[in-house]
Amino acid sequence: MQKWLLRNVKADYKKISNTLGVSELICRIMLNRNISGFELMDSFINPSMDKFHNPRLMKDIELGVSIMKKAIENNLKIRICGDYDQDGNSSVLTLYNGLKRCGANVDYVIPHRVIDGYGINERIVENANKDGIDVIITCDNGISAIDSVKLAKDLGMKVIITDHHDVPNTLPEADAVINPKRVDCNYPFKELCGAGVALKFIQVLYEEMNVPIEESYNLLEFVAMATVCDVVDLVDENRIIVKEGLKRINETKNIGIRALIKATGLEGKTITTYSLGFVIGPCINASGRLDSADIAVELFLTDSQEKAEEYANKLHKLNEERKSMTIEGVDKVIQKIEESNIIKDKIIVAYEPSIHESIAGIIAGRIKDKYNKPTIIITDSTEEGISKASARSIEEYNMIEAIAKCKELLNKFGGHPMAAGFSLNSSNIDKLRYELNGTTTLTEDDLLPKLYIDAHVPINVASIKLAEELNMLEPFGKGNHKPIFADKGIIVKKIDILGRDYKIIKMSLQNKKGRIVTGVYFGDIELMQKYIINKYGEEELNRAFNGQANNVELDITYLPSINEYNGNRYLQVVIQDYR
Repeated sequence: MQKWLLRNVKADYKKISNTLGVSELICRIMLNRNISGFELMDSFINPSMDKFHNPRLMKDIELGVSIMKKAIENNLKIRICGDYDQDGNSSVLTLYNGLKRCGANVDYVIPHRVIDGYGINERIVENANKDGIDVIITCDNGISAIDSVKLAKDLGMKVIITDHHDVPNTLPEADAVINPKRVDCNYPFKELCGAGVALKFIQVLYEEMNVPIEESYNLLEFVAMATVCDVVDLVDENRIIVKEGLKRINETKNIGIRALIKATGLEGKTITTYSLGFVIGPCINASGRLDSADIAVELFLTDSQEKAEEYANKLHKLNEERKSMTIEGVDKVIQKIEESNIIKDKIIVAYEPSIHESIAGIIAGRIKDKYNKPTIIITDSTEEGISKASARSIEEYNMIEAIAKCKELLNKFGGHPMAAGFSLNSSNIDKLRYELNGTTTLTEDDLLPKLYIDAHVPINVASIKLAEELNMLEPFGKGNHKPIFADKGIIVKKIDILGRDYKIIKMSLQNKKGRIVTGVYFGDIELMQKYIINKYGEEELNRAFNGQANNVELDITYLPSINEYNGNRYLQVVIQDYR
């Protein structure tokens, strides 16, 4: 069960509602997401491209663009260095298409996840030198590449860094370092993904090269995919990018995007943030995990329908392979945890050599979600005696801070409070587990999963109109999750089990006001039945199944939704949790 917490931001909701022209409930939901002040709130409910910030406010962007403009005008050889994930893919596509539009002599390189690891490295720099490259521009990486950038400069190349990751104390000595997170950068929004920063670079370049700025909006398809898949907060400019990008993706002329939509079974369906984050994005990421990330870039660059279908089908196949590898890995780790003392640990540190290092992070996330504990999954690397690890955390535990305190046990490490990666000598795995668990201040309460409720909204108040009103808050994602409401003392009039696999519970619900509303629950059916039996007895559950008078009452958290069937529209509440 989850711990329910009602958000209670103090504000004059009536005044804000009158100013913005939306309901007090919508205002409350925005404030619950730390969206405050008229300008930000208005931009949130009315996202449009005229509300983009001026890209020239970004530190070094004009300097970087002036270098690039000269390189294009002098037909110098330019190389983009990207990354192997979805954001890296979209960043490369954004820069490549934008630079080509300006007439650049440009190619790209993407590091191999296993051979190269993350970001620009000395091998990539040396290859660029051999190929006669004059200018290297990074995207979605480079902010920490001090040695690689120095080598490139020593070899006589110009280097422009575009990145969005946290900035180290010492910057690389590049010709331009463009990152909104720089402490000396006055750009008002710090949470762009790598492709978002690349887009800003191209917008300034277009202005300098006399290309209509409107043409940069054609790149929003790629930037929207990256913004969703890199799990940055969907607020401010990111919200505009995703909303506008989704419009374009749903009407796309890019044969690669169309081919991938078809290969993943989404043809004829509306593409949403869910489609990008859980269907399309994983296929693109799969190429960087199990093959070459170049496949995904070439998919979106090709003019050949035949090639597009070939690449799209290959990506889909790779992702299916990744899924089965993930399931197998998760099962092995769960078995290892359940059959050992690891189950008692507050920080899970599990070593499983059979896991492919490229999916260790996915498995760490799944294990973290299952146990609601910070999780580190360790597997073997290609180097004898060296292991690699991926870590995923909960809000209450700063992962990068914790592993930094154990740096004497590690070879390399990096990351964020919620996600990190590192390598270590295999002989240090047990020492790391004991060190992390021996020094943690996590409490049992910290390990309880939390469910944050936006407002107490009785189910008799829920309506189709309310469900439609909530649509103005889309797209949903990190930093803007779907609203969750709560009501208590709900009488369960009837229970049915539906679905092809009998995995959906449908209920007739009635609160104290007497109105009956349909509720649906997509969670663990057996667990819900056990809960009702333990609290009310099996006979009461059977009476509810038969639609007979019974004593079953539940408190629920829910989201109002519209169910469309045979041309009719019905209100239903989608139950998130119960007690």
